[in-house]
Amino acid sequence: MANDEVKVGDKIPSVVLKEGQADYEKPADVNISELIAGKKAAIFAVPGAFTPGCSKTHLPSFITAKEELKAKGVELIICIATNDAYVMEAWGRTSGGADAGILFLSDSNAELSRALGLSMEGDVMVRTKRFSLIAEDGVVTHYFSSAKESSDTWAPNVLAAL
Repeated sequence: MANDEVKVGDKIPSVVLKEGQADYEKPADVNISELIAGKKAAIFAVPGAFTPGCSKTHLPSFITAKEELKAKGVELIICIATNDAYVMEAWGRTSGGADAGILFLSDSNAELSRALGLSMEGDVMVRTKRFSLIAEDGVVTHYFSSAKESSDTWAPNVLAAL
């Protein structure tokens, strides 16, 4: 049975994601709820690293908005996808996102995506629905769904709500 879609007021679940490391070192475990505890975090998810919409619009919107988000109190910007940690590290490095301070985390088992009610189950691979959210001390304060328009999840829309 699928979980209900995340909403404002929900707590980000305690799920261990993977962070890819330079030079193909073993990925590091990162508990998302521990990482964002006590912080204001912008979390956005994409259906796939290196895919056109994600690479041309969604990710660049957060790279461009980094300073504006910081000015609004956002301490962490995190990008999540169900690609493996090596792919996420490579995408972060080659896209300029990692240099901009965005943390790229792999939800390769879709545990977080499913817990948030935002998984797209497929025959080959589970993907994450495109979304963005703001969490303060682990609690969702703003949620942006792509159900109507993908652009609803881009950084300018997030900034307008803060």
